[in-house]
Amino acid sequence: MAAPMSWRRLVHSVYSPAIAGVFTRISDRLFRARDRRRGSSVLLLAPLLAESDPTPRRVSRPIGSAGAQGTDGLCSRFRWMAELVPAFRVPGTHIHILTSPDQFYQAMKARIKTAQRRVVMASLYLGTGQLEQELVDCMEEALQRSKENSHSSDLKVSILLDYTRGSRGQINSRTMLLPLLQRFASQMRVSLYHTPDLRGLLRLLVPQRFNETIGVQHIKVYLFDDSIIISGANLSDSYFTNRQDRYVLLENCREVADFFSDLVEAVGDVSLQLQPDDSVTMLEGMVHPYKGNRQDFSAAARQRIMEVVNTAHVKQQLQHRSEDLEDEGMSDGEEDTWVFPLVQMKPLGIQVDEQVTQRLLTDAGPDSTVYLTSGYFNLTRAYMGLVLGTGASYRILTASPEVNGFFGAKGVAGAIPAAYIHIARQFYNQVCRLGQQKRIHLHEYHRPQWTFHAKGLWYYLQGQDRPCLTLIGSPNFGYRSVHRDLEAQIAIVTENEELQSQLQEEQDMLYQRSTEVSRSTFERPDRHVKLWVKLVTPLIKNFF
Repeated sequence: MAAPMSWRRLVHSVYSPAIAGVFTRISDRLFRARDRRRGSSVLLLAPLLAESDPTPRRVSRPIGSAGAQGTDGLCSRFRWMAELVPAFRVPGTHIHILTSPDQFYQAMKARIKTAQRRVVMASLYLGTGQLEQELVDCMEEALQRSKENSHSSDLKVSILLDYTRGSRGQINSRTMLLPLLQRFASQMRVSLYHTPDLRGLLRLLVPQRFNETIGVQHIKVYLFDDSIIISGANLSDSYFTNRQDRYVLLENCREVADFFSDLVEAVGDVSLQLQPDDSVTMLEGMVHPYKGNRQDFSAAARQRIMEVVNTAHVKQQLQHRSEDLEDEGMSDGEEDTWVFPLVQMKPLGIQVDEQVTQRLLTDAGPDSTVYLTSGYFNLTRAYMGLVLGTGASYRILTASPEVNGFFGAKGVAGAIPAAYIHIARQFYNQVCRLGQQKRIHLHEYHRPQWTFHAKGLWYYLQGQDRPCLTLIGSPNFGYRSVHRDLEAQIAIVTENEELQSQLQEEQDMLYQRSTEVSRSTFERPDRHVKLWVKLVTPLIKNFF
């Protein structure tokens, strides 16, 4: 026992992503032969590190795809999405943009209390403070009411969290939910997704604080009967008080709610199941994410999840096959809005969101303006190439160092804001080298005592003062979102003027708290980046 413990102490003291890469490569070589014989890989992180950012296949722009002006050609411009993903037609009046953490929090509490059939919540983790406890109390109240008022206890609650983040510390997400699981075992399910990439020596040696860098469940979906909130916000007190994110509420949109309920259930089925005694088990017949064969797990998980996506896609195609969308336009009474769910789970071989985002950026021509925001501005090489190489105007909003979520953190994490300064400067210098300063503008969000976590984009057509499309959800457009984590967002395409106005006001509210970056920004003393931070920035880009 002495030797393994000394190795553990050594790695805890000097751990960095680079060390993880070394152990990965050594493990992969040592145990590759064993994996062929026994069907169980010790470690498969090496492929993720072998190429820092493999460029996805570029999607060529179809002739005429960017030629539509105004909302008259809106449907023909974006109808290609329905060929790739399910397309849900909903009334724009049923969609509401929430603008503050408190609105988000109060909307969840109110809807949990009145839920009759289902509460489905997917997040990275559930915090352990008083505000989070109040959410749990709302669930308990709703479950108790259902138990008393119905012989069959109709209300079901399903929670999906990440295993590593949800298990961190002695008091954690699991301990917050155990009382509900113990009291309402037949009505309650808690699933803990574990990435298949954290296994073998890496799982043994990586400190708890850093193990989530390998990959996590990052989807943020909060569903109550037939209403749903899609967001980038976690279930933690700062996201309810002073951490700015984005949130969209879809009221009484049953088909959309059914899809995301099925999606969360599918991810839950391939996750570890929390038991009332705080142990975890896998569903019978399912491959274990880190004890079983990595390829077998990914194949089974991909099949289960894509079954949901493909079933919904076929159903929607059959439903809308008889409609001549290009001739009739989008509007059919009140149903003037389309919702497209986009899923990205590269560790499982699912890359729908990447394909759609890449096509959107490819098609964004000189007649378009794109407002793009990310709390962690770290575009993949492919996305950056499209931003720099296409004709659209871009206004990109990112966090200033003071509102970065890692500002003031201890240890290596404390260097992350400086690393993002370096990334932003590299991007700005590239814009200047290409002479694109008039087309591409970089902004920084400022707000005292707040942090910034908003992500997504707003798409404007030429001559329009309101966006016709938005992307909103969990992805950050960075390496982790594309290659490591489980992500989901929705594309909303709308002709509804009131919804367009809500989107425009949301975008304006965020950008009003920003300043535009110039060369002088990076010359300020507080923007100095130390040499060692510059050297580790490529690793930070891949892991944070």
